[in-house]
Amino acid sequence: MDIKINAVGFSASSQLEEFIGKKLSRLDKYNDAIISMDVALKLEKDDNLENKVAEVNIEMKGQDVFVKKNAKTFEEAIDNLYDILKRQLIKVKEKERIS
Repeated sequence: MDIKINAVGFSASSQLEEFIGKKLSRLDKYNDAIISMDVALKLEKDDNLENKVAEVNIEMKGQDVFVKKNAKTFEEAIDNLYDILKRQLIKVKEKERIS
């Protein structure tokens, strides 16, 4: 599985990229149809504390999955995304099994 990380407007630390890679690579145990993941990290220009935005687009056989989350830190956003993506991947796999 290929994970591409794109930091928009800044350069992500290798520690952050490593955290994202380790966390998201565990998703393949919930659905083996994953081809690749595109992760976009952005900083919103507002005074809101939750100005870190993480977006994950998972390319799969048959159906793609997209999730976007705001948080105080990128790590927190990825943690929140992981739970949502896990549920969606399980749901997609169950739909495939039924049909």
